[in-house]
Amino acid sequence: YKLPDNVSFAGEKMPLDNFDTRESLDREILISAYRHSSTIMIIKRANRFLPIIEKILRKNNIPDDFKYLVAAESEFSNMVSPSGATGFWQIMAETGKEAGMEINTVVDERYDIEKSTQFACDYFRKSYEKYGNWTLTAASYNGGRAALDEQIKIQKEYNYYDLLLSEETARYIFRAVAYKLVINDPESFGFTIDKSDLYPELDYYEVKVDTAVSDFSAFAKNFGTNYKMLKFLNPWLRKPYLAPKPDKEYLIKIPAEGMRSFEKTDTVN
Repeated sequence: YKLPDNVSFAGEKMPLDNFDTRESLDREILISAYRHSSTIMIIKRANRFLPIIEKILRKNNIPDDFKYLVAAESEFSNMVSPSGATGFWQIMAETGKEAGMEINTVVDERYDIEKSTQFACDYFRKSYEKYGNWTLTAASYNGGRAALDEQIKIQKEYNYYDLLLSEETARYIFRAVAYKLVINDPESFGFTIDKSDLYPELDYYEVKVDTAVSDFSAFAKNFGTNYKMLKFLNPWLRKPYLAPKPDKEYLIKIPAEGMRSFEKTDTVN
């Protein structure tokens, strides 16, 4: 592959005329390009989940490039880190609870892609008000505002590309940009993936629930599906039952007719 001459993140140009910046991006592209199986999975999943994330970013006036942070955070999957950070946006339990997310043994909204993306957007807005640029805003999501502020104060630098940061935060923007480049032009980086092989968007409708559900297996069958598919669409339901919080309404996704059919999804692509 050839490193592009001009690369930007959220409309802010990456200073590739600096050798260290250029080599940092080169490193992340090399890692992405030669992690074949993992990167192929990221490209396939991106087709399914990016439209959901894009819509929420747009609604919150957050630059579209922030969707690539999810690839860097979780590879578009509801993973749990060794430290307990959970979901697409890798949210810690206490942080999520402080922001009003319901997190317990029955419901964990960190696994809800829409609600966790909204959490991230709220964080981004606050960081942008503080830093005034999107690159530091993104970096703060990885490293935390306190740690970033400390390094800004020590080093007296206000540009992400001029700051010496922890290994993970120093690589964060470059990793996201590398995924941006690979996802948008996989063939240029050695990936030949037919459009029909990308994972399709899922077709579903939502049912409002504000009363207890004692058995989600029976609930699923009432809607012509099964518990496995119900959990696939609603990973935030952590138990096979639900005891709603008072005055709270839950939206449960139900597979539309034919959603599970390979023939249908293949035609969509």
